[in-house]
Amino acid sequence: MSGHSKWANIKRKKAKVDAVKGTVFSRLTKEIMAAAKQGGGNPETNFRLRVAIEKAKANNLPQANIERAIRRATGQEAGVNYEEAVYEGYGPGGTAVYLDILTDNRNRTAGEVRHIFSRHGGSLGESGCVAWMFEPKGRIVLASSDQSEEALLDMAIEAGADDLIREDDEIVVLTSPELLDDVRQAFEARGLRVEEAELVRLPKTTVPVSGKEAEQLMELLDLLEDHDDVQRVYSNAEFPDEP
Repeated sequence: MSGHSKWANIKRKKAKVDAVKGTVFSRLTKEIMAAAKQGGGNPETNFRLRVAIEKAKANNLPQANIERAIRRATGQEAGVNYEEAVYEGYGPGGTAVYLDILTDNRNRTAGEVRHIFSRHGGSLGESGCVAWMFEPKGRIVLASSDQSEEALLDMAIEAGADDLIREDDEIVVLTSPELLDDVRQAFEARGLRVEEAELVRLPKTTVPVSGKEAEQLMELLDLLEDHDDVQRVYSNAEFPDEP
């Protein structure tokens, strides 16, 4: 999983830069709107909305922004209407790329994303072309703890988690999507602090890339991450530990 870990680290470093540009606030707001539109504005009965709100608060999105996004999504206040989409494609080295999209103009977004792919050694594919290569998961990142890794693994299994792995200096717990909140609460009930809890898609297998292909793919993924309508970028690339 070294390539996956490296990519996770890159995403975290990049998130700090994005926050300065306001991109993170925009994406968090759109995710709240999409969740509220899909399942209603009550986080007690809408798990996706609850996760989106918790992530927004962890990234210091003001409460007023959260409440406004929910009102707009549920028709209580006028605003832009965003719709969800999934784009799938291929990157350099035969890698798969899966994108979660939130847009107010599908045609515009599709054209712009297709252009990014074609200019950087990739191609936008048909619906379903790579989705089967990724598995929906709940992902929890635990804060540093005095507990041993073995003890944490026992807690994870007891709570119903699928796995516990170390990604560089982090302890990551993987769950089925529907058990994400239950497992998170189980760890917090044991006095452990959860730094992140989110729904993700993880590659079932990875494809190693190196050299020029790795550089080209990284540039492609960076540009996709930077696009305003792209909420999340997933790839099955296995990057080298060293550039």
